Amino acid sequence: MKAIALYSVGFDHVNIDEANKRKIPVGNTPDVLSKATSDVAFLLMQTVARRASYYFEKVKSGNWGSFDPLQELGQELYGKTLGIFGLGRIGFEMAEKCKKAFDMNIIYHNRNRNEEADNTLNAKYVSFDDLVKRSDILSIHANFTDEETDLFNASVFRKMKPDSIFINTARGGFHNQKDLYNALIEKEIWGAGLDVTNPEPIEDHDPILELSNVCILPHIGSATVEARNGMAKLAAENLIAFSKGEKNAALCESRSL
Repeated sequence: MKAIALYSVGFDHVNIDEANKRKIPVGNTPDVLSKATSDVAFLLMQTVARRASYYFEKVKSGNWGSFDPLQELGQELYGKTLGIFGLGRIGFEMAEKCKKAFDMNIIYHNRNRNEEADNTLNAKYVSFDDLVKRSDILSIHANFTDEETDLFNASVFRKMKPDSIFINTARGGFHNQKDLYNALIEKEIWGAGLDVTNPEPIEDHDPILELSNVCILPHIGSATVEARNGMAKLAAENLIAFSKGEKNAALCESRSL
């Protein structure tokens, strides 16, 4: 094997350390899907906040029912605090959308500070514990590593606000799904929006699918014509660069937020 050109931005399915050891370049497809994936996180946030998928099911079943002014109410997002775990390209796009649309306060946790976010979005770098405790919406946008398996578990969910929303469009391995379900039914958190599940695909009988405060999508973060075409083009460019012995900008050499 001389090179690996991934059709994805994530590279957790490749042993990067071993590839580096064997001098096998591994290219991914950053940037071209940042907007599309952040769009899905933004969509999930709003869908969960207004219980849109729950109400769509009521419409489809013809079960609008009688008017109850206090039944299954949603919540507004204006001025809330968005917490980003992994403020890279996709996380920045999500933060920028939330800032412009809802004037949200942005906090984030990274291995390193994001000076662009600090300066342009007035984002605040915080510890992981502060991120969990202060976020009204907590959205994951980090590269996944084995060390972060089930990072968002029962003990973390208990620290979150009871009216908070958990969003994961990164990798399902970040959250313990049974713990997430329990946190939702115990009202430790308010809702969840997932484009990735643990396991993936989600099991048909998973009880989380029955909850009215949850929206789950089948990993469609990059599922637009523009993003998928851009990914294909970049993957091809990586292969061409590898064949010429060039180092393409989209080269995976380390795992970092």
